[in-house]
Amino acid sequence: MTVTKHPQQRVAIFIDTQNLYHSAKNLYGAKVNFKNLLEDAVAGRQLIRAKAYVVDTEGGEEQPFFEALEKLGIDIKTKDIQVFAGGAKKADWDVGLAIDAVTISQKIDAVVLATGDGDFVPLVKYLQAQECQVEVISFARSSSGMLIEAVDDFIDMGQDKRRYLIGNRRRNSNTKRKQSTRRNTTK
Repeated sequence: MTVTKHPQQRVAIFIDTQNLYHSAKNLYGAKVNFKNLLEDAVAGRQLIRAKAYVVDTEGGEEQPFFEALEKLGIDIKTKDIQVFAGGAKKADWDVGLAIDAVTISQKIDAVVLATGDGDFVPLVKYLQAQECQVEVISFARSSSGMLIEAVDDFIDMGQDKRRYLIGNRRRNSNTKRKQSTRRNTTK
């Protein structure tokens, strides 16, 4: 994919926080380094807006995380988690994120979606029809192939785990497993 990125380009970033959180946790046993994500998504361009879509839990233990995002200059949009009668829980920001991206699309040159959710393919196509460059930054292993194909540029955070992950426990546990296996084979 050939994509234009230059200092005069106006960019907006929309972060599907739950999508990235669960991908990092399930794939790597780690957390996302949002500072590096933001830096690479901006890529030296004019940042017009950065929004993270998050879920408030009942305990409020995520407050320090929200404050850390705000210190990076990321606007926070929160939604309470819905608990249904059967106990099922849901907190989905897809429509809110899409509406925000469409609303700002006439004022920017590029939209960066930090998500791997294939539900955003229609949004990508709409934004591209409005002559907006659309990029995605996420983990390829948990991203929709259709989303990756649809965008103008894709950054696979899984290709540089040291840059995009904090506390990669799985790497450490794999190392311990290898050391343990070596010890067992030398006996």
